[in-house]
Amino acid sequence: MTQEKFDLTVIGGGPGGYVAAIRAAQLGLRTALVEREHLGGICLNWGCIPTKALLRSAEVFDHFRHAGSFGLEAREVSFDLAKIVARSRAVAAQLNGGVKHLLKKNEVQVFDGSARLAGPGAVHVEGRAGALEIGSSHVILATGARARALAPVEPDGRLVWSYKEAMTPARMPKSLLVVGSGAIGIEFASFYRTLGAEVTVVEVQARILPVEDAEVSDFARKAFERQGMQILTSATVVSLEKRADSVVARVDVKGAQVEIAAERVIAAVGIVGNVEHLGLEGTGVQVDKRHIVTDAWCRTGEPGVYAIGDVAGAPWLAHKASHEGMLCAERIAGVEGLHPLDRTRIPGCTYSRPQVASIGLTEAQAKEGGREVRVGRFPFAGNGKAIALGETEGFIKTVFDAATGELLGAHMVGAEVTELIQGYAIGKTLETTEAELMHTVFPHPTLSEMLHESALAAYGRAIHI
Repeated sequence: MTQEKFDLTVIGGGPGGYVAAIRAAQLGLRTALVEREHLGGICLNWGCIPTKALLRSAEVFDHFRHAGSFGLEAREVSFDLAKIVARSRAVAAQLNGGVKHLLKKNEVQVFDGSARLAGPGAVHVEGRAGALEIGSSHVILATGARARALAPVEPDGRLVWSYKEAMTPARMPKSLLVVGSGAIGIEFASFYRTLGAEVTVVEVQARILPVEDAEVSDFARKAFERQGMQILTSATVVSLEKRADSVVARVDVKGAQVEIAAERVIAAVGIVGNVEHLGLEGTGVQVDKRHIVTDAWCRTGEPGVYAIGDVAGAPWLAHKASHEGMLCAERIAGVEGLHPLDRTRIPGCTYSRPQVASIGLTEAQAKEGGREVRVGRFPFAGNGKAIALGETEGFIKTVFDAATGELLGAHMVGAEVTELIQGYAIGKTLETTEAELMHTVFPHPTLSEMLHESALAAYGRAIHI
């Protein structure tokens, strides 16, 4: 059996794994990466990137439908679903090729196949070209996660879709039931509703987008309902009757039973880590609730073994995985001056229409933590650029510590807030207070001026409301 030696072996080539491998190679470590399916992982191939391509097509289609409000005329506007899907897949393929190029450029040795731990300092690879034993001083587990299958809405590939089927539909369903209202569920609901499907969203929690600030969740719900979505909260799918080309779901809504008929169902009820077949048995690696337990430096309980990204638990975000990958590689290489990842500084984004973005503590979380807070809000309707764009729906909310002025959190809903949130992300990393935000000069006319106004509003100093 072939044997090779590396300083670091990364198992999994998603946004955490390939970034860790490239950074390690840059730091002079002889690095191997093992990927069993697609470089770039779920995010690049079946998640973050191709869904945004789909949503962009839907957004452009919606602009065409409202061309008259801009003094334009567009007649007989329609869409070709096959071409929309083909564009999305082409975007994913282009980026997949880009990852291959970057790994080659940085001299990371890539093995196609599956890998597992095979004792201290050893990795066994079952590759397409045969088996291989790798000696490795350090191993990073970056195997990601997969959609949770929860009865009675387990995906079957035909009537009940996972994210893969939802991204590659053969035809446009006339009606759709989306189970789960986190970012994944809401993005698919927004895409299909914009293209004309009748969409019902079922959420077991009391509000949609339950990790977001309550005001943002409430605003988003009203916006989606104005678009024609039906949203049921505090609701659970009790049973699912599958018919020839449709389903009938029995849903418990606050104790009352209702029936919902739909052509297709999208299951978006969370994810579980890919912890199986990794050779964890007999090691010090601990698994809790289908995710690998790590410390602040991504270390597991097994010396020399680390875990990053979705397999290491929440938040399940590509940018969190990439940051952990860089941090982990730099720690292994002995880079000085590093700081553990602060999860309150990780922004979250939902690319629906309107978009939703947030960072840090919600107002409720800050108060529950015993903080006295000052809260600022500024509406899109008060911003000149938003009015010029025809995007007046939404607001920005900031939460500050009343005693110190520390920026505790920021929460947004509206056009392009997934881009705007980075302003506050930088602010939190720099340990910004209200003073720095107030004295920052924001360009005019831009949507970013609302970041300024929201901070001013928290202290009764807003100008344009």
